[in-house]
Amino acid sequence: MKLLVLGGTKFLGRHVVEQALSSGHEVTTFTRGRTNPGLFKEAEQLVGDRDGALEALRGRSWDGVVDTSGFVPRVLRQSAELLNGSVDRYVFVSSVSAYADMSKPIDEGSPLAPLADPFSEDHLGPDYGPLKAACERVVEEVYGERGTSVRAGLIVGPHDQTERFTYWSRRLAEGGDVLAPGVPERRVQFVDVRDLASWLIELAQRGPGGPLNATGPAEPLTMGEALTRIAAAVGGDVRLHWVDDETVLAAGIEPWSELPLWLPGEEYAQLMSIDISKAIAAGLEFRPLEQTAVDTLAWSREAGEQRPTLTREKERDTLASQ
Repeated sequence: MKLLVLGGTKFLGRHVVEQALSSGHEVTTFTRGRTNPGLFKEAEQLVGDRDGALEALRGRSWDGVVDTSGFVPRVLRQSAELLNGSVDRYVFVSSVSAYADMSKPIDEGSPLAPLADPFSEDHLGPDYGPLKAACERVVEEVYGERGTSVRAGLIVGPHDQTERFTYWSRRLAEGGDVLAPGVPERRVQFVDVRDLASWLIELAQRGPGGPLNATGPAEPLTMGEALTRIAAAVGGDVRLHWVDDETVLAAGIEPWSELPLWLPGEEYAQLMSIDISKAIAAGLEFRPLEQTAVDTLAWSREAGEQRPTLTREKERDTLASQ
């Protein structure tokens, strides 16, 4: 397959390109040339800008497109319309943040979040989800059933700079007394970036079209089971101390960013139990959690310092107050 990847040198796109090349596909990347330039010498590397500088894409054709870098509908429309007629399938990476209400059970038919300001392009703020939803509408309008919008959940694994999973691999490998937030029965969901990447390539070849939720694992996973399995995989001698949500919040610990995978309260009650049956039926598969944990830890140790999360001092102080 001749595959075009919009993006492709940072995290998800990087893995899409890597796996596509390893599978023998002919890959072209389109980037601004700023992040990891020259990373994939085996791929054709086109340089431009999605907002008004698409000349390198004109007059070309590919079998499929994987769009990992679409955030603003006005900008996405430019590449979508330019490539229509030049590609068979367009796979857009959206987000579960596109849903309007995460306090209720979520499947692909759940309402999407509207843009309060139809002219907003602030994809780094609270409009991130609504903008992804608006981008989906552009893909559907331009491509119909030839377009797929993949509503990705928490993406984890090597080269993830967000620390939203990496924290737990590193912290549990250190061992000792570990603050575990909330209750062990709380559901968690995430998908290894490599599993998602290989599936995106399949979708670019044969579909199906329409929206698909993409997170994991296949079977329900609790926070307690996840932390226990990660600790066993990375070799940490761990004593988990479960601290209720109210106490952790009172200690000034920020959910999700400072203490990853933890989302207390009703507002996000269903974000970690999304229906993924359609994605599984469409071929999404998952590697063992243990493999993700070990590989993420190995990458993290090589990569060095990442984004700050919960400090050991703050963790100790919170546990000491119990």
